Amino acid sequence: MFPSSRAAAFAAILVVLLLSSITGSLLLFTGSLLALIVAFAYLLDSGFVDDLRSIWRFLNLSTIYLLCYLRRPQGNLLDVFAQRARRLPTKDFVRFEDSVLSYGGAERSSWQLARALRARGSLSRGDVVAMLVGNEPLFVLLMLAMAKLGCPTAFLNYNLRAYSLLHCFRCSGARTLIVSAGQQAVLVEAMPELCATGVTIWVMGGPSTLPGAKELGSYETESDEPLPAQLRKGISLSSHLFFIYTSGTTGLPKAAIITHERAMRGAWVPYLCGVTKDDVIYTALPLYHSAASIIALCGCITLGATLVLRKKFSASHFWSDCRKHNVTVIQYIGEICRYLCSQRKHADEREHAVRLAIGNGLRPDVWQEFLERFGNIRMCELYAATEGNVAFLNYQGKLGSIGRSSSLAKIFIPFDLIEYDIERDEPLRDASGHCIRVGFGKPGLLIAPVTRLAPFFGYIGNKSLSERKLLRGVFRPDDVYFNTGDLIVQESDGYLYFNDRIGDTFRWKGENVATTEVADILAMLSFVQEANVYGVSVPGEARMALLVT
Repeated sequence: MFPSSRAAAFAAILVVLLLSSITGSLLLFTGSLLALIVAFAYLLDSGFVDDLRSIWRFLNLSTIYLLCYLRRPQGNLLDVFAQRARRLPTKDFVRFEDSVLSYGGAERSSWQLARALRARGSLSRGDVVAMLVGNEPLFVLLMLAMAKLGCPTAFLNYNLRAYSLLHCFRCSGARTLIVSAGQQAVLVEAMPELCATGVTIWVMGGPSTLPGAKELGSYETESDEPLPAQLRKGISLSSHLFFIYTSGTTGLPKAAIITHERAMRGAWVPYLCGVTKDDVIYTALPLYHSAASIIALCGCITLGATLVLRKKFSASHFWSDCRKHNVTVIQYIGEICRYLCSQRKHADEREHAVRLAIGNGLRPDVWQEFLERFGNIRMCELYAATEGNVAFLNYQGKLGSIGRSSSLAKIFIPFDLIEYDIERDEPLRDASGHCIRVGFGKPGLLIAPVTRLAPFFGYIGNKSLSERKLLRGVFRPDDVYFNTGDLIVQESDGYLYFNDRIGDTFRWKGENVATTEVADILAMLSFVQEANVYGVSVPGEARMALLVT
């Protein structure tokens, strides 16, 4: 709405207010007064209505969440999925290549798999199970089956090898590892140590090629009846659901704790973007990351939508996949959009049903080119961290922005931007020892208060790793804030922009890579005396790593 239109609306409400005062209508007067306050704020700030819309959806979502919790105090993601399976038994849940898994079919198959793992794998509630599976329906079924057994699952990155993979497995605390037949080559270098430490390894979906591993075999012969409810008694929103690895700013990957509550909160992101049960969501992002597993997969579960999985991203097949499955919502990271824009132009590249894109890391130049080439797609740029307690969503479509906030919005999603000393790698503090807030237009470290409504669940294992992500005594002696490790700029119009990442990490193909981890691997080479790795910016290219040996 243009300023003149806002002023006209303001004037109209003022007239109604005057008339109501003359006629003596208390109800009309009160309503007009409230409308006048809103209109006045809107006149001063064109983003005010956007804030109200965002807060309305947030409150609506919170109400739904609270009602679900009150109706079933032990409620969790499994309860939501079971409800979807009852109400939408024949609806497509997951499409993969030429196969389709319905909600009802996934419910039955996951119970069969849970029974097989409990009987053959001797799994019991609380046992952590590591999972090395690619983007395929088996990943989804295993996640559901493990949750039904009360076993937290550690999602291993199948792009890791040897030392890095072993580190991730060890820090999860798992004693059982399930690998799909197609990912067995990933384990070859790690097998000697895994076997030496007594780890049980199960191969699913085909014959085993790994010495010392066992074949789980077929599970379809098991009963699809639910296991006794007693086995799941006590599994609540605070129970551990799975672990997702993140490098963050503190070195090697850490296993972030994802509870049922955390997963369900993140799963409502599509709803906030306007996704409905009638949408078909397409993702080629790896399910071992939170973007695909929480936002896409769990998001589909909460809405009853359909998920289209691709084993690996392909720029040449992206739009043909969208046409084949009548995709309406796509998931991206900045690199995906850049790869799509770098493809040779085709006459049919605008012939699709995609109306919405949800993701993060999209550069303004690529954003603009993407829209010009592929049509009027609403871009919802998201800012969040796997283990974080603050998130932003740019549903207004402001190029380059990760979202917008205001004094009103900060009541519901509190955060602060504070001054940070890059050289000393720590927040600046004043004479009283308190952190210093930055003004508009200046980069500041994004921090968010840790509260009951915005908790930090931390990492599995060493508690010191979780403590290192917290800042204490920020503005008061007893306060605690989560340190995102990101420098953010907020402009005077309220829009937020990502500026930089602190610490020894760089971004590569949507993943935070620890420079120390790369340097340690290089140092293992006999001809390397010393190695230093750091991220550099190359115009026109993705962020890259510079190696100095």
